Amino acid sequence: MLDNYKNINNLVGWLVFIIATLTYALTVEQTASFWDSGEFIAVSYKLEVPHPPGAPFYLLLGRIFSFLALGNEEMVAFWINMVSVVSSGFTILFLFWSITMLSKKILTVKHGEETREQTILLIGSGLVGSLSYTFSDSFWFSATEAEVYGLSSFFTAFVFWAILKWELIENKSTANRWLILIAYMMGLSIGVHLLNLVAIPALALIYYFHNYPNTSTKGVITTLIISLAIIGLIMVGIIPGLPSLAGSFEVFFVNNLGLPFGSGGAFLVILLLGGLIYGLFTSYKRGKVVLNTFLLALTFIIIGYGSYALIPIRSAYDPPIDENDPETLISFVSYLKREQYGSRPLLYGQYFTAELTDQENGAPIYEKGDDKYIITDYKLENTYDPKQSTIFPRAYSTQDNHVELYRDWMGLGPNEKPNFGDNLYFFFRYQVGHMFMRYFMWNFAGRESDIKDAGWLAPWEGNSDLPYSIATNKARNNFFMLPLILGLIGLFYQYKKDLKGFSVIGLLFILTGIGLVVYLNSPPVEPRERDYIYVGAFYAFAIWIGFGVIALARFIGQFMKNRMAAGALATVLCIAAPTVMAAQGWNDHDRSNRYFSVDSARNFLASCAPNAILFTGGDNDTFPLWYVQEVEGFRTDVRVIVLSYFNTDWYIEQMTREAYESEPLPFSLTKENYKQGGPNDYLYYLERPNIKGAINAEQFLRLIKENSQALKMPNARSDLNTIPAKTLFLDVTTFDVNESETDTASLNGVESAELPAHLQQIIPAGMREYYSNRLYIDLKGRGIEKKDLMILDLIVQNKWERPIYFNNTSLMGVNLDFRPYVVQEGNTFRLLPVENPNPNNEFVNTEVMYENMMDNFYWRELANPDVYYNEDYRNFALNHRSSFNTLARDLIQNGDIERAREVLNKSLKEIPDITIPYDYVSSQTLPLLFEVGEEEKALEMAQKLGDRADEMLAYLSERSKGQNIELQKQLIILNGVAQALNKAGNTELGQKYDEMLNRRYNQLNGM
Repeated sequence: MLDNYKNINNLVGWLVFIIATLTYALTVEQTASFWDSGEFIAVSYKLEVPHPPGAPFYLLLGRIFSFLALGNEEMVAFWINMVSVVSSGFTILFLFWSITMLSKKILTVKHGEETREQTILLIGSGLVGSLSYTFSDSFWFSATEAEVYGLSSFFTAFVFWAILKWELIENKSTANRWLILIAYMMGLSIGVHLLNLVAIPALALIYYFHNYPNTSTKGVITTLIISLAIIGLIMVGIIPGLPSLAGSFEVFFVNNLGLPFGSGGAFLVILLLGGLIYGLFTSYKRGKVVLNTFLLALTFIIIGYGSYALIPIRSAYDPPIDENDPETLISFVSYLKREQYGSRPLLYGQYFTAELTDQENGAPIYEKGDDKYIITDYKLENTYDPKQSTIFPRAYSTQDNHVELYRDWMGLGPNEKPNFGDNLYFFFRYQVGHMFMRYFMWNFAGRESDIKDAGWLAPWEGNSDLPYSIATNKARNNFFMLPLILGLIGLFYQYKKDLKGFSVIGLLFILTGIGLVVYLNSPPVEPRERDYIYVGAFYAFAIWIGFGVIALARFIGQFMKNRMAAGALATVLCIAAPTVMAAQGWNDHDRSNRYFSVDSARNFLASCAPNAILFTGGDNDTFPLWYVQEVEGFRTDVRVIVLSYFNTDWYIEQMTREAYESEPLPFSLTKENYKQGGPNDYLYYLERPNIKGAINAEQFLRLIKENSQALKMPNARSDLNTIPAKTLFLDVTTFDVNESETDTASLNGVESAELPAHLQQIIPAGMREYYSNRLYIDLKGRGIEKKDLMILDLIVQNKWERPIYFNNTSLMGVNLDFRPYVVQEGNTFRLLPVENPNPNNEFVNTEVMYENMMDNFYWRELANPDVYYNEDYRNFALNHRSSFNTLARDLIQNGDIERAREVLNKSLKEIPDITIPYDYVSSQTLPLLFEVGEEEKALEMAQKLGDRADEMLAYLSERSKGQNIELQKQLIILNGVAQALNKAGNTELGQKYDEMLNRRYNQLNGM
């Protein structure tokens, strides 16, 4: 059997594929997880338009896989998640075959002449290396959810395997076909993610080494320059370049020649096709093999890239999710270039302390008009103080929280300016160390926990003397550095035995690791961990892990006469590395029976009255909502508005369209008032001597609509509008639909009979005494954004017809303070013309909130201790705990102790400590439990909270910077526990935690 290497190689490769695919299938997310997964599932299911730059080929595959749900909408997410499962399984398959082919070079084995001993070594190296990558933390994470990284890894693994396969083919004609196949796969990969393109220099080195046996430094450098030029051709010349050129033709043909829309784009297509056909025909006829192969490869890249046609085609149908509305050539170019996200300086730029010295208009921004393209704005080009600018800028962002963190990482004082040494220090310490090497060590040494910014784990760090939340964290994985050590052994062994092969793998590792670090130029904080970006580098290191088997076998062979036995023993010993990785990582990568991402979205919608309008904030608030509405059809009567998108004209325009059962939203402001780059993108507060106190919001909106000179900012750009007061007021009855039914002059605290009929229907009976017919809305900062302006317009034009809700994130994110006039009805806050009598507490619609949380909310598997809930899920569960606390507190204040007890027990039942450990929110639950008579449960919670907080403070006090927020949380918990116990009369236990608090506080302050 061992004599037929080819069959064994194929058989074990498919066996590894089955192991990997089965692993991912058993641990796959069964619904939409947090972050981008919910969006990708929704847009794949209905072929809608995701965030730039899109992933059209992924959407097409997702749509095909969704058919396997056979009409069961709740299975759609599972099957689209399976795109990542299957593609990740194939990634492992091609990784295995790549390792065995590369291992042949180390062993200098000729194709078809493998001995039994060599067969064992080749198969052993492929097995250990590919399984180590199978169970690596970052790749396993991406393999089990609807994201692009699993499919992108497949394309990288395939083209790397294909170039190795090409190297073995002696017939040049057949070999060139493989190059064209590689080009086509790279073209397709553009429709998933651009990560695959980073591998081009490594592929180019293989091409050079194969065709030029007598290598030279000059040849290597030339090859790398050419490969970088190819990347530039694709990333600049093809991806945005062709649409940009088409856009230029389009503007010229339409605006200058008077031709119809689309004529410029059509001309470029004809020109491109004609040029390629001519070039292919001529090069073939003249026998220019290299040129012909290059043009064929370029053609197939463009064919693969053609999947992007899906984006403008689907956008033209105005689907409910249509981000950036890229249906014209001009908007499509902006979409591909990700212009909405801005840019980061790479080669030269400013420090975060640099002053802006000049700002000029750059390239024009066009928009489609009635018969030609109109310039709506210009891209701004900023010039900064050259004394505070540098080559290779790493610390550039001027966001307030970023500036403070830059100083923290660099060790700078409050007014100290960075120099180039500080710049490099930040690069190596944060961008390389924290944002790459930490992730690298997660994958091959171990991970401390799933808490954001968690460090890597050394072999000697066990679980003793750890705080509860760390010791019991399922993501605490210790690999005892086995994969790391094995990979380093393989790295040095390949360097010694196959320098050319080492340069290829080393280049792949550097470009997909440090190269991406340089290119991404990360700010000093990210909304989540970004380890999934660097899976290409981890893929390269897994190859070295495979070579470690050969190195160990050769070492053992020095002490054993039987070389076959040495190879088998080395394989058995080294298989311990992926085995440990699988055993340690299974429980925190197993996503089965986890539904709370979707259930929390359902709970947002269940908190809203019929036909509501709901404002949301971040991705985790929004994308699961899109999923449950678009895929499962849940509460499609609710119109979800993403606050950040509400700053864009294309999104506001979409809100004026019908979506399922949701009618178009009413606005008085027109496209001219909210266009991008117009006078209302940001309205600074500008004090006017003739305006005292609050201004009427309706009159303000009328002036905005008229583009009145009374609001203009007196500066060089006089078209910018301002807001002339810190407070606006809304007269409720002046825009109430039923104002004619009653005289409501200026009453607060009116009887129900005096309320307009429409308001009687929406204001709860118990709140009518707090009715306010004038709402005073204060500015939170120095001005308002376009989103705030449109919210004001929506409120005025809505006339209280449709319920308007905010979730907690959007309520904090809006620059107008609506808090005095919102009422909590679950996990959302409804805007009503009632004023909160106690601003320190939430204003609660008790009956509605009780019914929602006790009867209408979803809690699938949240109390199951076998289900893994990472930090994102735990945080959303804490939001629900907080809502339970609010409801219970309100019931206690109203004297309804029995129902308050039911609410608190429901909270403990649905969100138990065993799945979602008690946190600082639970310290607010503690006094409520005492008040409703649940003393036994309160004492148990108090001791758990207090002891764990003390342990955590001891642990954190030994750690370095970046833990200040967590330290404050734990101090708050200890203080809350002590106060609750003392107030409940348990002074002995209360004193114990008081003493703990004082001891830890003094310790942290160096006393």
